[in-house]
Amino acid sequence: MITCHVKYVIDPYQLPAFERYSTQWITLVKRLGGQHHGYFLPSEGANNIAYCLFSFPSLADYERYRQVSAADPECQALVQEATALKFIISYERSFLRPVLR
Repeated sequence: MITCHVKYVIDPYQLPAFERYSTQWITLVKRLGGQHHGYFLPSEGANNIAYCLFSFPSLADYERYRQVSAADPECQALVQEATALKFIISYERSFLRPVLR
């Protein structure tokens, strides 16, 4: 299993837009074969940092998801919305291997 961890720097004045975006991506990742572990939005502390975690059985499965999502109309619309509204300032992606019991 491979887990993708994304750290977002967001516009704190557009938190509702980012939250709508997030809930839609959770559904899309699930539809495209992943397991989404949720988005984690600012509460206390920094008001412009958010995180998400989602997993795929393998890195190859994640790469397939990337290819399929790039051609998916719903995914394309979300990327276009984020680009137009600029509620995501930047992001960094890391890949982790979970240790589960």
